[in-house]
Amino acid sequence: MFSKLTTPVLDRSKQIEYITKLMLCRRYSMNFEEPKGPCMKTEIPGPKSKELMKQLDNIYRSIINRPALGVYPGTDWPKRMENILKQVSPKLPKITPMMCGACSNENAIKTAFIAYRSRERNNKDFTDAEKKSSILNQPPGCPDLSILSFKGAFHGRTIATLSCTHSMAIHKLDIPSFSQWPIATFPMYKYPLEDNRRENEKIDEKCLEEVEDLMVKHKRHFPIAGIIIEPIQSEGGDNHASPEFFQNLQKLCKKYGAALIIDEVQTGCGPTGKFWCHEHFNLPYPPDIMTFSKKMQMAGFFHSDEITVKLPSRIFNTWMGDPGKTILLEAIIDVINTQNLLDQVNKSGRRLYDGLQQLQNEFPDMLHSLRGKGTFIAINAKGTDLRNQIIMQLKRNGVQSGSCGTEAIRLRPALIFKEHHADIYLDIMRKVIRELSKERKRKY
Repeated sequence: MFSKLTTPVLDRSKQIEYITKLMLCRRYSMNFEEPKGPCMKTEIPGPKSKELMKQLDNIYRSIINRPALGVYPGTDWPKRMENILKQVSPKLPKITPMMCGACSNENAIKTAFIAYRSRERNNKDFTDAEKKSSILNQPPGCPDLSILSFKGAFHGRTIATLSCTHSMAIHKLDIPSFSQWPIATFPMYKYPLEDNRRENEKIDEKCLEEVEDLMVKHKRHFPIAGIIIEPIQSEGGDNHASPEFFQNLQKLCKKYGAALIIDEVQTGCGPTGKFWCHEHFNLPYPPDIMTFSKKMQMAGFFHSDEITVKLPSRIFNTWMGDPGKTILLEAIIDVINTQNLLDQVNKSGRRLYDGLQQLQNEFPDMLHSLRGKGTFIAINAKGTDLRNQIIMQLKRNGVQSGSCGTEAIRLRPALIFKEHHADIYLDIMRKVIRELSKERKRKY
């Protein structure tokens, strides 16, 4: 979050301390008693070197020789998937590794379609009519099915995911879309939440009614095989929905036989204070499919037994993951667990939230609608121009910040971000807001 352009300057006491340490190091290095000759305590290579070589061999093989896992997975690949990813599975027994967030969502959508049609044919084999028509992009082989998505969503830039993306025009211009796929309204709450509880409950009800109406309407033409949704609409503006909204959305999926696809590409791996953001919602069942990427270094999707694709080459690509990235992920998960980083995220997030709350109270004409979980926080400025000014001034003061939606300033610090980092950010944010406030008063 902080700029690396500034060079720290040692004060005089620090300089003296540094020189003293340097002199001590030189004194000890000069007085060190050298051995009289070589002293061999083990065979060469020794046991520690052999163990290190084994570890390095595994790393080198993963980095230098990238296997086509879809065709020739190594004998250790299934075990590695089991050992690493099952540690963080959202109570889903199966995993399909992929290459990026977009292709994870794309293949999650395909998996939902395949599961829907398999149920319709009672898991029987394909008919000749299905096989022949599919080659020509015609039903029944290529059925008229759809995926429901939400206004403000972002799920990727591949063809199917673009049809489920509704955040910025630049992503979609000139690209044909599946125009029959339905788009529902995502809840847009009024803040602060505690002062607008009843109104926001009505917003939930209205959005859920719209979803159910679309599912009924599409039952005859372009039935909805799945619903794809982000736990927090990130690029669309850091839009949150309540646990009750997600719980009732899952009920609708169960009622109408649609797969619930939760896209954790941006929210996964801890920034909300839980490893997966949807864990905040206390869903009665795990989602049918959950996609991931970004902080996880690798990509893919977890899914249920019921939705598993039975035949080969249907959900497939050359690489089907990257062994080198699993080494990074294994280390990341270990650090998260051993250093209690999820606890740290919640502590730092509380410090950030409380500080931004105070700023919002002091400058209500400039800031509003503070929201967030963990350090996954956003606050709105009064207008796009003001938001952009704030972000630019933060950068000029050494703070890297981002935007989303039309007014939101979003915070995405690393998991190692601590309370004193939050204090530094808040001090600079206060300075920027105060200066812009004075400037606005001079103008108006």
